Amino acid sequence: MDRFVSTYTMRLDAKGRVSIPAPFRAVLAKDGAESLHCHPSLAEPALDAGGSRLLGEIEDLIARYPPYSEAREQLATALYGTSESLRIDPEGRVVLTETQKAHAGIGDHVAFVGLGHKFRMWEPDRLKAHLAEATRRVRELRQAIGSQAEGPKGSPA
Repeated sequence: MDRFVSTYTMRLDAKGRVSIPAPFRAVLAKDGAESLHCHPSLAEPALDAGGSRLLGEIEDLIARYPPYSEAREQLATALYGTSESLRIDPEGRVVLTETQKAHAGIGDHVAFVGLGHKFRMWEPDRLKAHLAEATRRVRELRQAIGSQAEGPKGSPA
């Protein structure tokens, strides 16, 4: 598997270290990542993290804008300026900074959620609320798509 999938909740130890779930470490290893690239999510009270693939995506996104344009500068500031390169120790643990924990509201547990090319770290209760809202929206979307695909009187179009 070369994608981050599933959800895991891990506990921070007394030294503030948290183990990256083993399946996520395997994806990072395949990606050639020697450290964990991590930045505050731009859309959620969570942290986005990954390896070389995530950095490449950020670079591609920024490169879409002309050099020295305001949008490019803002993206670079938001994505590079707030990023941390976290060292992964031999046991597969990282130490989240106080700034990162404050942004995500992380206390003594972290929920890791796979998003394919990257993963997101959440405070577990915030994740539960986010997941409930996401599920509600997906159900609404499914109903909207289903009603568009039906023809008159519920028969396929």
